[in-house]
Amino acid sequence: MSTERAIFAGGCFWCMVEPFEERPGILAVTSGYTGGHIEYPTYDQVLSKASGHTEAVEILFDNELISYDELLDIYWSLIDPTDADGQIYDRGANYRPVIFVESEEQKTAAKKSKIALEKSGIWDKPIVVPIEEAKTFWPAEEYHQQYYKKDPKRYQAMHKARELYLALQRFKGKFKFLRKNTR
Repeated sequence: MSTERAIFAGGCFWCMVEPFEERPGILAVTSGYTGGHIEYPTYDQVLSKASGHTEAVEILFDNELISYDELLDIYWSLIDPTDADGQIYDRGANYRPVIFVESEEQKTAAKKSKIALEKSGIWDKPIVVPIEEAKTFWPAEEYHQQYYKKDPKRYQAMHKARELYLALQRFKGKFKFLRKNTR
C-alpha cells in the first residue's frame, strides 16, 4: 500500500466528505481548515473570515487503489469551478475552492485536469479554481467530522440543493455551448 494525501477546498466541508469517503481506496477523510495564518483555528475564527483559512477536506488514500486523477474528477463534480467567491450558498473567502497540492506530480495532474475541464465546454465561464501549495491542515472540531452521518436529514437536504444547483449550472453551460455551435 502506498498512502498519499490530497487536500481540496470546495465550499462547506460537510458536503465534501461523503463523496470521497465512500470510495474504495480512501483511508480517511477529515474536515478542517487550511491556507490561513492562525494556528489551531476554530470554526468561529474561520467563519469570521479573519483567519485567512478556508474549509477543506484532507483525504488519505491508497494510490494503488484510487488515483489522484480520480480524486480530481470527483472534486470537479462537487463544485462550481467558475465561482472563486465561495460555493453555492456558502459565500466568502473561507468557502473558496482551492486545490492544495503536496508535490510536483499533484501540481502537474491538477493543472492537466483543470485544462481538460476548461476544454470540455461543460462550463460557459472561465475555470477559476487556484492550485496552491499545501499548507498546514488543521482538523475541524469533532462535531464537524462525518457530518453526513451525524445529521443525515440536514446533510441530505444540503446535498440535494447543492446537486440541483450544480446540475442547473452545467445545463446552462451546455445549452449556451450548443446554441453557440449551431448558429
